[in-house]
Amino acid sequence: MKKYLPHIILIVVLGGAIFMLLNSENKKSRKQFNERLSFRIKDKIPYGYWVAYNNLKYLFPNAKISTNKKEPGYWDSLSVYDNKQALLIFSPYFYPEDEELTKLINFAKNGNDVFISSIFLSKNAQDLFRINTSFFDYSYLFPSKKDDDTLHIYLQTGSAKNKVEYGYPGRRLTTYLGETDDAVTYKLGFDELNRPNFIRLRTGKGNVYVHTVPLAFSNYFLLHKNNIGYYENALSMIPNDTKQLVWDEYFLFKQQYMHENPNSSEGKGFMSVLFQYPGLKWGFLSALFLLALFVFIEMRRKQRYIPEIKKPANDSLEFVKTIGRLYFEKRDHNNLCRKLSTYFLEYIRNRYNLVTAKLDENFIKTLQYKTSYPENDLREIISFINNINNVIITDAQLKTFHQKLDEFYKRA
Repeated sequence: MKKYLPHIILIVVLGGAIFMLLNSENKKSRKQFNERLSFRIKDKIPYGYWVAYNNLKYLFPNAKISTNKKEPGYWDSLSVYDNKQALLIFSPYFYPEDEELTKLINFAKNGNDVFISSIFLSKNAQDLFRINTSFFDYSYLFPSKKDDDTLHIYLQTGSAKNKVEYGYPGRRLTTYLGETDDAVTYKLGFDELNRPNFIRLRTGKGNVYVHTVPLAFSNYFLLHKNNIGYYENALSMIPNDTKQLVWDEYFLFKQQYMHENPNSSEGKGFMSVLFQYPGLKWGFLSALFLLALFVFIEMRRKQRYIPEIKKPANDSLEFVKTIGRLYFEKRDHNNLCRKLSTYFLEYIRNRYNLVTAKLDENFIKTLQYKTSYPENDLREIISFINNINNVIITDAQLKTFHQKLDEFYKRA
């Protein structure tokens, strides 16, 4: 079974990959409508803002167009001291701090325009603009007719105050201005019940535009029939001699996902962002599965355990050492020297084929000739062997005799 396990695993992995590929192709073929409310200029999905941002250069050919993600007053492309500048803010929520709101108003007073398109405005912004946007249209949540969740809005154009209707079969999601101060506001747009949803407020030398239907600038709305006219007429309120035009994303990233998008990564970690996209999700899970599979396969023992074989011990040498210690401890130095002599003479017979029965001058000369060992040293060894039985050998003599024999074995 272990032999076929890698093949089985490979088949399972390939089968899973083919299944995911076919499943992905089926999803593409179904072409499901993406209803995610993006509000981002890089998204080409229905409720993204790619069309609105990329057509600004046609409405304002003389303006330098850029984006901003910094809080008011810290812009890279705008100056609080210059005029003929415009700031466009598109976000489902516009919740500025008091200091941020003050900087936006001061920017407009210097002869600039601030265009705010948001469904919900904070209380401090409503109080400053003298409006009330607390009237939220919830009718789209409980549609009783097929076209209840559709958007119909009107834009007032020309000096004759003509109202042009625009609409699309998409998300309605809108508020209207229930209360406005007619002394400081000029109404530019309305919903199907003639309630204002687009106004202009004069401040200093500039203007602040408040618009409560940001989905009217989405890709879906602008590409539906002739709705691009709404985009052109609404933004034509900004002077065409504007020198600097900035699309602001600060308030979008500050508030959007916190309030509306439950799949946001804010507070949920980076994995929630990864799992928002099916391709990244399945790619990550596949990589994780393959990693676990690799670890599992590598955990298998690839061959049987080979025991360590110890080097055989030289027992004969140990035996000799043991016998030597025994003789030395008994102080029988003569007997020990005779044993060493016997081993030495046996070595001479086997190694040099010499007769050792008579250790005389002739023997010494012959041994010196065959070994090239110093003659004086050989005479000392042979003389000691011949006199072993005639004297009592001391420790020092035993040690010296052993050293001379050892030196002979090494050099001869």
